[in-house]
Amino acid sequence: QVQLVESGGGLVQAGGSLRLSCAVSGSISVSNVMAWYRQAPGKQRELVARIILFGSTDYADSVKGRFTISRDNAKNTIYLQMNSLKTEDTAVYYCSTSKYGVDYWGQGTQVTVSS
Repeated sequence: QVQLVESGGGLVQAGGSLRLSCAVSGSISVSNVMAWYRQAPGKQRELVARIILFGSTDYADSVKGRFTISRDNAKNTIYLQMNSLKTEDTAVYYCSTSKYGVDYWGQGTQVTVSS
């Protein structure tokens, strides 16, 4: 049974920072491809950042230079450090991975950035 559990969301003022965590349990290692997505009200879910084999990362243009994805293999946890937050970063953030063609998602964590 694969389980992804996000935490760390909350309310923050514009310009502030948050760090999201995603703890993974079950038969999946965070050394797999891991990703953070977000979905704002009335919008489609979008890829924010991902970390692939050997630690390479890529980011959505809207968060480059502000967000950093990382992982701790020993804790089987990935993180999303979010700095210089903007009101447009307000969304539910989800971590995700896949194995053998099956996608797995966490329940999401709400991030709200106030002006």
